[in-house]
Amino acid sequence: MANANNHNAFLRFFKSEAAGGAILFAAALFAIIAANTETLAEWYEHFKHLPVGITFGDGNYSFSLAHFVNDGLMAVFFLLVGLEIKREFLTGELSNRQQALLPAFAAAGGMAVPALIYAGFNWGDSVAMRGWAIPTATDIAFSLGVLSLLGARVPLAVKVFLTAVAIIDDLGAIAIIAVFYTDTLHFGALGMAVLMIFVLFWMNRHVRTISPYMLAFIVLWACVIQSGIHATLAGVAVALAVPLRVGESGSEKQQSSPPLITMEHNLHSVVTFLIVPLFAFVNAGVSFRDVSTSMLFNSIPLGITLGLLIGKVIGISAAVWLAIKLGVAAMPNGCRWPGMVGISMLCGIGFTVSLFIGNLSFSDEALINLVKIGVLLGSTAAGICGFLLLRFFAFRHRPQATTAPVA
Repeated sequence: MANANNHNAFLRFFKSEAAGGAILFAAALFAIIAANTETLAEWYEHFKHLPVGITFGDGNYSFSLAHFVNDGLMAVFFLLVGLEIKREFLTGELSNRQQALLPAFAAAGGMAVPALIYAGFNWGDSVAMRGWAIPTATDIAFSLGVLSLLGARVPLAVKVFLTAVAIIDDLGAIAIIAVFYTDTLHFGALGMAVLMIFVLFWMNRHVRTISPYMLAFIVLWACVIQSGIHATLAGVAVALAVPLRVGESGSEKQQSSPPLITMEHNLHSVVTFLIVPLFAFVNAGVSFRDVSTSMLFNSIPLGITLGLLIGKVIGISAAVWLAIKLGVAAMPNGCRWPGMVGISMLCGIGFTVSLFIGNLSFSDEALINLVKIGVLLGSTAAGICGFLLLRFFAFRHRPQATTAPVA
């Protein structure tokens, strides 16, 4: 029964992420069209820089819309990611050690090799090397959206594998942001953030309603953004504290679902259908009017493109082969090597998290445009190649034999 519930929950998750991928694609495409259409380009730039103000006590904080999305709303995105990661490791497809080993191997290889390829193209350039983590990411919504186009021909175990790799990949991205993209620390604000984290873990034992956690999220976000650590990590800290169990009192036992499940459910539609497409819209709009051949062969977009397109395939396939050879895991049911290579290609759709890390890596607009070019080229090529391989070589539809009726 538990396995059936897990599979049902996974199928709902898969379908919602696939739908989100379609909206994400539309938002990115509209951004590119707007940035390259003379009548819309000025409006697009004005939209990105709309002022967004927050008044808190005597303080008045003003951001551009793009800044607010990247540093504010994306913290909510990582809150949802943290909730999904926690649920998967405690009760989902990653709760079983044997099931988690293969995607863990795959995610590790799929992050290491793209980073090495990028580093190989940019070695010796200290500025460009800040972007080494850009091609390590996998976009869950986009990759599952492409996989959904193949319908029922893809075995459930393969869908679960891709989702697990992308989730572990997100966990790696969170660790990378925390360790490598923190420049200066303000210890007063950091101390307040640490104190708030202790409060959160006290709440984990005693609080079973989600509204206090959302309030704590806002307070922790404000502390973290002042501390010098990227504010999105506040979402992950809160997610780890939200309990995946109901309370002990009689009234609490009446809850239909644990707080973590309730919060995840409440946030999922907002993040999938609003926050992530809005992020894509304000970040994907690169103008190709000034793009030259030399820019395409610049070491930054070249390292990103090849890292996503080739590095993911080499890293994931080699890691899976090693895990199988060592006897610690087996190939997903219904999957052969052409399918595994195709799934590895879909993991090369970096997009959302790749663009996000690119914005953390560089402040110069020209370098960010190079990042956008590399991410768009690499993700698009990986998505198309992965889809074609899976469609025509890996999971070809075999119609069932029919028996002629007896006269």
